[in-house]
Amino acid sequence: MSTKPLNILEISASGRHKGSVSRDLSENLVAALEDRYGAVRLKRRDLATGVPFVDEAWIEANFTPDEERSARHRETLAYSDELVNELKEADVLVLGVPVYNFSIPAALKAWIDMVARARLTFRYTENGPRGLLTGKKAYLVVATGGVPVGSAVDFATPYLRHALSFIGITDVEVIAADRLNSDRENSIDRARAQIAELVHLNADAA
Repeated sequence: MSTKPLNILEISASGRHKGSVSRDLSENLVAALEDRYGAVRLKRRDLATGVPFVDEAWIEANFTPDEERSARHRETLAYSDELVNELKEADVLVLGVPVYNFSIPAALKAWIDMVARARLTFRYTENGPRGLLTGKKAYLVVATGGVPVGSAVDFATPYLRHALSFIGITDVEVIAADRLNSDRENSIDRARAQIAELVHLNADAA
């Protein structure tokens, strides 16, 4: 086991707590990582408590050069800065994702808007945008009622892969507990087996 703590950021996007499959499986994944790596530093961020949306004041503050920002600008960006710092510090991102109406919850989209920050998590180059948060691992723990993960009507996982890649996180694994309405127990069992396999394989490759 490594003596250096593994920094895990667990993001929960489900609007409910009791009975949430994405929350339960995310906890299973974090526990498996703790068992595998030993020294772990865990930060939890629950988006169900609310995430502000980008508005005119936020846009003005964000696009004002840092050296020209007023106290009001800095106050407006304080929450976003906190989320960015959490992401920067993480070695591993565990993202619990319920699929609502074929896509991600609004709170999760708001979180992405808060952390996709030019000069902080990506920058523009002559060859296009370049993500700055490289060298991190992400697990998407995706739970759906009826949508098959990876199907033509799954707009959640492709979007999240692209959004994470945009800020530099390209090593992404998807753990799927899909079609829970019709095959709940088997779907959850498969997801738990996938967690055990992925944590084992990734630890051996480290």
